[in-house]
Parts: sequence; structure tokens; C-alpha cells
Amino acid sequence: MPASLISDETNRKRPRTTRASSELSLQTLHRRAIEAAIWGMPIVSVDAMRQAFFRDAAAGYGDIVFWSKTADWKIQTTALNATARYVYFNFNLKNGPLVLDVPPAIGPALHGSLVDAWQVPVSDVGPHGTDQGTGAKYVLLPPNYTGKIPLGHIPLSFRTFNGYALMRTVPAGPSYADLEKAIALVKKLSVCPLPESQNPPEQRFIDMSGQLFDGIVRFDHSLYVSLSRMVNEEPLLPRDLAIMGQLRVLGIERDKPFEPDPFLRAILDQAAREAHLWFVAGASLHEDLYWADGRWTTPSSVGAETAFSFETDHYLDIDRRAAFFFKSHAALARLAKAPLQLDASSDSEGRPLNGDHDYRLRIPPKVPASQSWEATVYDAESFAFLRHAIRLQINPGDHGLQKNVDGSFDLYFGAAAPSRKESNWIQTTPGKNWVVALRFHGPEKPLFDKTWQLPDIELLPTAQARKAA
Repeated sequence: MPASLISDETNRKRPRTTRASSELSLQTLHRRAIEAAIWGMPIVSVDAMRQAFFRDAAAGYGDIVFWSKTADWKIQTTALNATARYVYFNFNLKNGPLVLDVPPAIGPALHGSLVDAWQVPVSDVGPHGTDQGTGAKYVLLPPNYTGKIPLGHIPLSFRTFNGYALMRTVPAGPSYADLEKAIALVKKLSVCPLPESQNPPEQRFIDMSGQLFDGIVRFDHSLYVSLSRMVNEEPLLPRDLAIMGQLRVLGIERDKPFEPDPFLRAILDQAAREAHLWFVAGASLHEDLYWADGRWTTPSSVGAETAFSFETDHYLDIDRRAAFFFKSHAALARLAKAPLQLDASSDSEGRPLNGDHDYRLRIPPKVPASQSWEATVYDAESFAFLRHAIRLQINPGDHGLQKNVDGSFDLYFGAAAPSRKESNWIQTTPGKNWVVALRFHGPEKPLFDKTWQLPDIELLPTAQARKAA
């Protein structure tokens, strides 16, 4: 039911069973609902992951979910690395502080961040975090906490009650023994209420390897159910007073149940779908071209400059915040060690990348990354891994990856691998648009001064791709 088709006659005949159904025209409700989806994207995304934590992992607060194997398509959250082994848990500070005990990095290491319900990073942990790899007991403090903090603990103050941790476990080497030590390090983590920290209960770990963990936002009326839930759980921040008035006309209010009637539910379904179109088609509009004459983009600098709060001196940049957290999550507090990421959603002629076609990307020689680089493909509609894809990512350490005589690499993208180039191929899905992220770990000067440039992705005739020599 697009807004343009909602007639005054429909408006007169519909039942009026909620405040939202009676205060404003359907056209206005529709418009407000789209704005609410854009404003609420960070917290709705957190709730989608939290529901997966509860539902798919059968976990509860205090549990720690981990993946003993490298990531595959069944981890449905945004912008993951397919070679990483992840550790994840949600927490809630409503009942008081929690203590997170992070073990020291001796051999294997844990790297990651702790973020609040608005996805603002509060602290990094591990060798590049506050503890610098020596291990620490972090005390996660709820808003306005004034109690005592144990000596030797690192206090972290949160503006919200909800939050989550995302970490990667990094083995010291490639052997099976190294992997076992890395998993053993994960199992030295613990999280518990502050009063229990001197004698903590046994920590529960849940290995989700090979199981579906679906933490992607659904763009239908359930988005607003999630938004209402988070609005009611979190403190009201002064910056959000205006939007709270707009949410009221949708039936979303603090301390009140959200009960949309069937007519409002239909409007919310349509508005969520249109908001999704905005995210998919417009997300790149809120990013910056990295090379002026190319198609590669990088996130707007507003995120990094505001520690991912998107609160500038003059305004809250809601659009760029929404675009960023549609495509990503778990930003780092300290960006000095973060990889440089470049995204492409279109080919050299500006056409959307689509799984019905075959493509090639040539990585020039002497990639300016002191550690490594990788190319990863995501579903353009969710920025999660393409469902059921077997090959998600390529990096120069992959066994059998073919290098050209001049030191460059040709990467191929398509539904089927080109002949004799299977090692250089990433799988896509017929009929679905996709995006590729190039991450440069340890980015070097030629990337920043742009004397080294990544060419755009080329569309290939299908026959040429299949017979690539």
C-alpha cells in the first residue's frame, strides 16, 4: 500500500482503534515510519543480534557464544570476515555492573570491542585495546552508576543498559595445536555480575559453528516491534526528544505496549520495505568515493571523527549513522590498528553487481598492506554473507591462489567458477545483487596518498569468464 495510493476514502472508512490510527493521515504515518526506521537502525540491529543470541544459540545473559571454526554463511550478521573465529555475547546492565575477565594474550590473542545499544564503541579489548594484551577485569557500569569499583579493575561507563561484545580469537600459528590453544584462551573469558565476581559461577560457552545465527534486521512491521522494545529498555537521551514525539503517532511510547491495529501494521510493512530500499540504494550515497575517478567507496569520515556516535557539534547525523550501521557493526574505539576497507557495489560502468553475471577484479602488484588483504562478498540487501555460498572470501594466503607474472592477482566473481581459475573465484548467487569489501590490514602510505589505485570491477562475457585461461 504505497503512500501515493492511500486515498482519503480509505482514510475515512478504516477502523480507528489506536492513537496512531486516529491522529494523523495514513500518508503522514507512512512518512514518519520511514524516518523512524532510519533513526532506529543502530538499536534495531542490536536487537536483531540479541534475538539471535536468545533464539538461535539458546543463550541468556551471562553466556558466551563462540565459533570454533572460521566463519561461514550461517553467521548472518553484517560485514564479517570469513577467516575469523568469533566470540560474541549480549549483556544488560539494568540490574547493576558486570565484570568481564579477559585473559592475557600469551601466544593466541583475543581482539575486539565492547559497544553500547547505539553501537558506540566504549572500549577495545586485547593487544590493541585498553588492556594492551596483558588481560584485565573490566567493570561494565550502567548509566549514572555511583557505587564503588574494586581496585585493579578497569571501569567502563555505558550510556545504555544493553550492549554487546564481539571479539576474534587469533591463533599464534596455523597448526592444530595452535587452534586448540586459541579455543582454550576463549574459555578463560568470563562475565558475571559484580557481586559474584569474587566467586564467579561456572561460565557457560556455546559453540555455534555450523549452526544458523540469524541476526539480520527484517524490514517489515517487526522492525517497529523491535524499535519499541529497545526504546522502552533504554534511557532517554536529550538528543532524541524530538524523535520520541514522532514515534508517539506510530504508537511507540515509553512504558506503553506497542499494539498496532491491522491498518497501521500494513502501513508499517510498506514503510519498512521502502526504508530498506533507501538503505540498499542510498547507503553508498552517504559514503565517500576513495578515488575520484573510480567506483570504490569508504565510509563517511563522520563516524570515525565522532567515535561512531555521529554527534557533531551542530547536529546528529542520522542518515550517515543509519547507512553505516546497516552495513556494519562492532566498530573499534581505537582506529589506528583497524584495517582500511573499501567497498564496491557496481562495475566500471556503474551497473549494480549481480549474480547473473561474471566479473573480474585485478589487484595490482605490490599491494600496500604490511600484513595482508582480503576480498569478501556480501548480499547487497543485508551486508551479510550470501546464503548457502560456499566460497565467501579470498586472501593472498589461500592455498593455490594464482598470481600473474607481474605480481597482480585476478579475482573472479560469479555463480560458477571459471575454468582453471577456481582458486581465484568467489561465489555469487544468481538473481541477487552483491557487494565486495576489500580490507587492507596494515595499510601503508601508497594507499593513503592514493599513488596506488585499485581498478574498478569489470563485467565479463559469460563465455570469457568460464574459459578464462
